[in-house]
Amino acid sequence: MYVDNYWVDIYGDGQPVVLLHGFTGSMQTWQSLRPFFPNHQLIFIDLPGHGHTKARVKSMSDCCKDLYNVCCQLALEQIDLVGYSMGGRTALSFACNYPEMVRSLTLESASPGLVSEEDQQARKQKDQELADYISGHSLEAFVEKWENIPLFASQKQLPMKIQEKVRQERLSQSKEGLAHSLVTMGTGRMPSCWNQLDQLNMPVLLVVGEWDEKFVQINLQMEKSISNCRLEIIDQAGHAIHVEQTRIFGTIVEEFIS
Repeated sequence: MYVDNYWVDIYGDGQPVVLLHGFTGSMQTWQSLRPFFPNHQLIFIDLPGHGHTKARVKSMSDCCKDLYNVCCQLALEQIDLVGYSMGGRTALSFACNYPEMVRSLTLESASPGLVSEEDQQARKQKDQELADYISGHSLEAFVEKWENIPLFASQKQLPMKIQEKVRQERLSQSKEGLAHSLVTMGTGRMPSCWNQLDQLNMPVLLVVGEWDEKFVQINLQMEKSISNCRLEIIDQAGHAIHVEQTRIFGTIVEEFIS
């Protein structure tokens, strides 16, 4: 259903858990987690530029404001918030801006952004180049390029059925939506949250795959700054732990939230 131009799916009853997908994904990425949360209400939301969501935003802060309004429309007072990669950056930004609404925060393979102006500018440039590539090529050509970046190398070990499912999810996106997402909500555009980590009071779970070395290092640094924090480094997993080790991810997150 649409709530303020955001496509939302709701399953079950109980304490609400809101899940935010990553870049090139959609709410469909979370379907395999449903059996792990029998006592919770799961709320899947398509982020701007993805899935069925029609909303267009100018910045990460716009997106967070929209998500706050969606939660208010759904009469949610406090949520357990889960975000993967881009959705993790969004979830963290949301928790920094609306801490009273977040009961707990789970970040899967997420970062608080870039600290230096120089790094931000370099990343903005990279994001713009990728957005231009998407605009100038077929969606198939972009997906082929995207699924072969080192970040997703470990997914080549997954059963073909799962690889194909991930691929179809990527191919279901629109070129315009993906390009817009990169230049408005990409890592280079995101205001850094590093200096706000020590102000997070809710329980925070950081989940990262052992093969995702860059994000392991980022999350080790994050753990030092967050007072009420637990870091889980998952064996035999890369960037998309909920896809590569679904059972372990679902179990850990459900236990943490409960």
